Amino acid sequence: MKNEPLDELYFKFLYAQIGAIKSRNPMRTHWHLAKQLYTTEFLWFIPNDDNRAEDGKYLRHEFLEDIQYDNPDPEWMSLGCSMLEMLVAMSRRLAFMGEGEPREWFWEILENAGIGMASTSDQYYNRVLEKGIDEVLSRIIWRTYSENGIGGLFPLPNSTRDQRKVELWYQMNAYLVNEL
Repeated sequence: MKNEPLDELYFKFLYAQIGAIKSRNPMRTHWHLAKQLYTTEFLWFIPNDDNRAEDGKYLRHEFLEDIQYDNPDPEWMSLGCSMLEMLVAMSRRLAFMGEGEPREWFWEILENAGIGMASTSDQYYNRVLEKGIDEVLSRIIWRTYSENGIGGLFPLPNSTRDQRKVELWYQMNAYLVNEL
């Protein structure tokens, strides 16, 4: 384990799901964005969105199994789900149910929300960008995007339901039907 703290190893595990760990090119890395997603808690208030949080937290179990770590700190295990965890878990679900790779889905749903891959690379990351990303994450968490989901993870331009009141699972499924 290279004497790295467990949380740092876990963060690298999550980052490997969305980007190349060994890349040193700041135009192609997103460490700062990933850290911001990792330190932002996914809060939910729509019934059943707690399942998305549990999916994200389950990644901790997968990680611990991968590194054969038997005795994790219960406090660490019970921490709230981060946005990064929720988005990685959701991207995996999208890849399983649709076509493509989890990494591709991760970037597609972030792009839907207004967080573009090219514009958020480490080369461009600064306080202004960080503040803008905070605003997007707040919009996603508090469901202040438009009724048809534009500005959220799953825009549905022809939706007849207010997507701000629909659990993420159903938003994701409707989005998949429209995309495939």
